Amino acid sequence: MKIVCLVKEVPDSEAKITVENGKIKETGVKFIVNPYDEYGIEEALKIKEAGGEHQVFILTFGTERAKKVMESAMALGADEGFLVADGSAPDCDSHTTAKVLAAALNKIGFDMIFCGKQAIDDDSSQVGVRVAEMLSLGHASVVNKFELTDGKVKVERQIQGGQEVIEMPVPCVITCQKGLNDPRYPSLKNIMAVKKKPRTVFTLDDIGLSADDVGVNGSFVEVTKFEPPLEKAPGRVIEGEPEDTAKELIRSLREEAKVI
Repeated sequence: MKIVCLVKEVPDSEAKITVENGKIKETGVKFIVNPYDEYGIEEALKIKEAGGEHQVFILTFGTERAKKVMESAMALGADEGFLVADGSAPDCDSHTTAKVLAAALNKIGFDMIFCGKQAIDDDSSQVGVRVAEMLSLGHASVVNKFELTDGKVKVERQIQGGQEVIEMPVPCVITCQKGLNDPRYPSLKNIMAVKKKPRTVFTLDDIGLSADDVGVNGSFVEVTKFEPPLEKAPGRVIEGEPEDTAKELIRSLREEAKVI
């Protein structure tokens, strides 16, 4: 079974993000594997380790810089890595990104596809299900329990007031969330082994796409600029007797904050 894990390069959640001239300044920012994608990788590795002839592939779309993130994902124990490298990646919306990944998946081949429920940078939560629709596959999103038996998957996901159970045949797409498993850390052995594992870099032409299919040309959504969040005003402490502070609080909410 070919199990493909979709991975995205994202800024480290602890990195200091600054905006300059409407664009994110990437100098000094560390990029990592999207944390939600790690749940998909872990689930794929669990299937492989349970026995049988299974291979785990990593697939990512980004600039040449994304090679490091692809290799970081491979260091968790995957067998092979694939990168679709193109400078247009930062300008691609969810639709275009899914189009690129679906085209690459058709070239690689697959029996099972895992990815995170969302990326921590844009939080779109769309790429996984868009890939499934483009490939005409069944899919389940925000999954926190997974079982694979006799060519069928049984998954559970949280819904308001309970758990929803879904069964479907493979191949299919599963988007993973926290609680599905406990992602492992890369071992020194696996980190060293990455150097000997196959790694393939595709161009758009290799997967049957052109410059018109990606970037601003192929996207439905264009980000015109980024703005840092507004700084919050400092809190105000109202001192005095309870009766007086209550009156002042009500006056401030009505006349200053204008919320009542």
